[in-house]
Amino acid sequence: MQRYHTPLDLVRERSPERPVALARPDAVAVAARWFQDNFKGDVFYAVKANPSPWVIETLVANGVTSFDVASVPEIELVSQFAPGARMAFMHPVKSRRAIAQAYFDHGVKTFALDTHEELAKLIEATNGAKDLNLIVRLGVQADGAAYSLSGKFGVDAHQAPGLLLAARRATQELMGVSFHVGSQCMRPTAFQAALAQASRALVRAGVLADVVDVGGGFPSVYPGMVPPQLGDYLDSIDRGFAEMMVHETTELWCEPGRALVAEASSILTKVELKKGDALYLNDGSYGSLFDAAHTKWPFPVKLIRGEDGEAKEVEGNLKPFRFYGPTCDSLDHMPGPFWLPEDVSEGDYVEIGMLGAYGVAMNTRFNGFGDAETVAVEDAPMASMYGLARRSIPVPKAETQNVVRLSRARSKKRRRK
Repeated sequence: MQRYHTPLDLVRERSPERPVALARPDAVAVAARWFQDNFKGDVFYAVKANPSPWVIETLVANGVTSFDVASVPEIELVSQFAPGARMAFMHPVKSRRAIAQAYFDHGVKTFALDTHEELAKLIEATNGAKDLNLIVRLGVQADGAAYSLSGKFGVDAHQAPGLLLAARRATQELMGVSFHVGSQCMRPTAFQAALAQASRALVRAGVLADVVDVGGGFPSVYPGMVPPQLGDYLDSIDRGFAEMMVHETTELWCEPGRALVAEASSILTKVELKKGDALYLNDGSYGSLFDAAHTKWPFPVKLIRGEDGEAKEVEGNLKPFRFYGPTCDSLDHMPGPFWLPEDVSEGDYVEIGMLGAYGVAMNTRFNGFGDAETVAVEDAPMASMYGLARRSIPVPKAETQNVVRLSRARSKKRRRK
């Protein structure tokens, strides 16, 4: 992967015609070390957030060697770029073939489930294996997430005790519980509330959990969405876990995705046309901007102008713009608002930041577009939960943008003491 000091150097060198994904491995390294130093348990990276090989390799190099996978291709990817890594197949619904391939071909023994039918499928597909780690996905009530993940997966409170007891009886290894408070959770107390619900389910079932997996939901910072410090989330988890009816060796797991990689990538796009307050770009919702279109997130932006082998970041009076992508589909529309200098024009470049999570991962090749190359850059992300950003996100004066400071480090404990 070619490396540049900043995106300006890339534009100076070759004025790219295609979109360019700007990778920041250093941002992944900092986030990985923060979770290793502060979370009192085992960190499983949710591969779905960004399956790029450079992300997996950077995580492993910085201590994150466990992975939450959701498919056989993700298992194969981790096996290729992180040989020997621990994997947990945390998709609650899997085909029999996928279960068998994971278990027999790749040695995966940890599986999530949320129904008796899936439990039976797991047992049958592994020929009655007794060395499975069975993690029951609970449906929990949690407020404060940008994406609610409570509708598709999770056994409800009334059915959970029976499933927990069945899972306990089905394995001689680990039995645990997991949940997901929702993606981009803005309320740290959601974790403590979910842990209380998990505890009640275990008590009603009359079983003890070997694993408590708090899932993902750890947030990043975007315009208009400035979460509390990450340390507040871990404090909430610590309080909730301390109040649970678990034994001394119960393991605590988490599955961060967005929080590990959101800051680690941006996309450099080119303006093909300016039409009033609309900018037509060479990347869009079928490329790296799915969330900007479908959930209408106004990602941070900056304007770069390249002329005669020179490039500069353009500042000035900001104006709200909306974006259209390069496809012939009218749904390829990102309403924003994206605040850019009012003199933006055709041929300028717009760097759209904080796309490390669910940017590359959602890319398609619709209409022949979406083929972005990847280069590494060394500058700071546009905003940071870890104190990395050297400048704030350009937003209207009415919106105050604060970068969340790094929380005070706490010693890590692999198991509950």
